[in-house]
Amino acid sequence: MPIENNKLKMKLDRKDILKALETITIAGEGKNMVESGAIANVITFGDEVVVDLVLHTPAMHIKKRAEDDIRKTILELVSPDAKIKINSKVEVPDKPEIKGKSIPGIKNIIGVASGKGGVGKSTVTANLAVSLAKMGFSVGILDADIYGPSMPIMFDVENEKPVSVTVDGKSKMKPVESYEVKILSIGFFTAPSQAVIWRGPMASKALNQMIFDADWGELDFMLVDLPPGTGDIHLSIVQSLPITGVVIVSTPQAVALADAKKGVSMFMSEAINVPVLGIIENMAYFTPEELPENKYYIFGKEGARNLSEDLGVPFLGEVPIVQSIREAGDYGRPAAMQTGSIIETVFEEITKNVVQETVNRNESLPATEAVKITTMAGCSAVKK
Repeated sequence: MPIENNKLKMKLDRKDILKALETITIAGEGKNMVESGAIANVITFGDEVVVDLVLHTPAMHIKKRAEDDIRKTILELVSPDAKIKINSKVEVPDKPEIKGKSIPGIKNIIGVASGKGGVGKSTVTANLAVSLAKMGFSVGILDADIYGPSMPIMFDVENEKPVSVTVDGKSKMKPVESYEVKILSIGFFTAPSQAVIWRGPMASKALNQMIFDADWGELDFMLVDLPPGTGDIHLSIVQSLPITGVVIVSTPQAVALADAKKGVSMFMSEAINVPVLGIIENMAYFTPEELPENKYYIFGKEGARNLSEDLGVPFLGEVPIVQSIREAGDYGRPAAMQTGSIIETVFEEITKNVVQETVNRNESLPATEAVKITTMAGCSAVKK
């Protein structure tokens, strides 16, 4: 029954209004409107009532329902003659910052990404890893290319399986080791011919297990071989791990460069804000063995170098088209291990640039949320 009001001398009571509004809630919230703070203020002027409503969601259907509930409740429980005005305002609270958990013992986590597939991102990752190991760094690779894992092939460990070890009373996976590089990949847990048909959440869960349920030990660098493009896996990685920085791999052709630009844009966006250490140009040119002085720019000339200048990010180096790089990857022995070869020299130079940009990143930018860059064995340029 409505609360009785003097018909001749109509005057609404603010306390009656608030008491009535305590009987309703906003969709999705457990507390009533008054208790939750949704009712910011109530002002009465005779038979008029002004309600200031603050919502925490911009959804129009919730706003309309809340306003309808307020009108109906005041008319039923306070006065059927009340003149109601509702001032609605939406205040969406800031989302809590997702901070990646650190992995004890891992100093630097470098993502290797590409805008599109087929540009040699995984090949570059494998050769960077062995080059770092040759320089004296302790290195690991997390093969995060869930739908196209290739590290088991490139390191000739297709038939290997991570074993279980007990660390501090907990069972953990021990990464497979090859050429002094520790590796974990979804490829270790699926048959070579088996397609991984997973939705984003399942893939993210598998990644988290390889990240946090593994005994990585002490690493100077963890390289994360990311899938091509920009999607769920990239977001899961940057939310799960404090990425030190990313390296973008691209060929010089316009199509690849357009996608590489999107990749750089994603990592440099305000929402993600992961430093881009630089761009590597793969398949930069072809030099026939019989014409060692000639360079043929099959996919275009210096496209990635020009892109790095346009975007204001470092250019880390170029990798020529050499048959032995492909053969080495197929046979499971990264080409950078070929002592005295041009490929060893090329990747040694690129790897030095990656290390230097890691140093520069440490000196000029705030440390990552969970992992601070510290001294890395084998490089005197990095300071504590």
